[in-house]
Amino acid sequence: MTPAAPDAPATAWAVEPSGPLRGEVRVAGSKNAITKHMVAAVMGSSPSTIHNVPDVGDVGITTEVLQSLGVGVDLDGDTITITPGDEIVPEVPLRYSGLNRIPILLLGPLLHLHQEAFVPVVGGDRIGARPVDFHVDALRAFGAEVTETEDGVRAKVAGRLVGTQITLPYPSVGATETVLLTAALAEGRTVLNNAATEPEIIELALFLQRMGARIELSPGRKFVIDGVEKLHGATTRLEGDRLEAFSYLVAGLVTGGQVRVGGCAQERMVTAISTLQRMGAELDINDDWISANAPDGLRAIAIHTDTHPGFMTDWQSPLFVLMTQAEGMSVLHETVFEDRIRYPAMVVQAMGGEIELFETCLGGPACRFHDSNAVHSAVVRGVSELRGAHVEIPDLRAGFSGVIAAAVATGSSVIEGVHHLERGYNKPLETLQSLGLRVARTASDPATATSTRPGA
Repeated sequence: MTPAAPDAPATAWAVEPSGPLRGEVRVAGSKNAITKHMVAAVMGSSPSTIHNVPDVGDVGITTEVLQSLGVGVDLDGDTITITPGDEIVPEVPLRYSGLNRIPILLLGPLLHLHQEAFVPVVGGDRIGARPVDFHVDALRAFGAEVTETEDGVRAKVAGRLVGTQITLPYPSVGATETVLLTAALAEGRTVLNNAATEPEIIELALFLQRMGARIELSPGRKFVIDGVEKLHGATTRLEGDRLEAFSYLVAGLVTGGQVRVGGCAQERMVTAISTLQRMGAELDINDDWISANAPDGLRAIAIHTDTHPGFMTDWQSPLFVLMTQAEGMSVLHETVFEDRIRYPAMVVQAMGGEIELFETCLGGPACRFHDSNAVHSAVVRGVSELRGAHVEIPDLRAGFSGVIAAAVATGSSVIEGVHHLERGYNKPLETLQSLGLRVARTASDPATATSTRPGA
């Protein structure tokens, strides 16, 4: 689970259409939860253990970041143990610049431990502006002095951080995590209004509660946190990754097959399930499994992404491919990240998908991007005949879209940039092979690939 070195040879996947994908997938713990739990564990006075850990690149990156600070990280199968060291250093090395967004979440915990901290510039998928303003403003509200530089963010505090009242301009997942992590050990009460309430946020709050934090979720997107003097280690098991669960359900539907997904509770998939039902899919659901098929075909849909409990923004990339195989004109309106819609759209377009992008709000009410120049709506014509292509995927979510588009396309495909996919999906190559997809690693040749980067 360690990240590839910057000069490591790139790899690609060769995909041959293989007919309907069928089988069973048991998803591991959420990629969007595990790294945040690892950060929270740094604040404990004793080791913490997390089970059902996914085999994804972000775990390797976060492991290296924590080890560089002096934190012990031990991975045994799908169990990880975090042991806070006696001499944790307060600076994340610059070599971790731009790899993922975890360093910004370390500012609060490191300030509690050292009254000073430095983290390098954040990274992650290119899905539009994800500024650190909300994080910085929150830390300043706790009493920290924060300075942004070209290299990263430096913060310090005289004494202890102090509880405060914070109202987020937008229910940002990352900013909510920063506030929860920082408020847990701050002096006094913190009230967070307009917080994100995604399942992964609730998981983090519950884990902090197990560590001894005093956290209450109130009606109206409000958290109330009474700071404590210290936290202890805790043990938890991660809930299943809802993005992976949806992705594999869609992979079956796109190819005319049927995939049964386990390990992700129905309650985490309510909006995804209703969306597939609206498109004509038949769902079979019990306490252990969810499966979907569409014996009578798929129909078009209009949908907009939103904060929880709305349609998850991460779900829109595989949905793009499904829309190309649905009869009629579908509309997708992205309201969370203003530039995310471009990447999966361009990958699917390169494979013959008939997609038009727009700056206006389509498929839902006017969103916060309606007066901007952001391309955040799409119209997708189905049924599109997809064709094999040699494409370079620009990010994690678009990566899975490219693979399942290749699975239903006519002709062979080569998918470059699969390191993005492997950073966020648990053993995706092996899982897709188990469902019957003919996919294998091949030599990389990005120079011959169709670029799917906006502006390229």
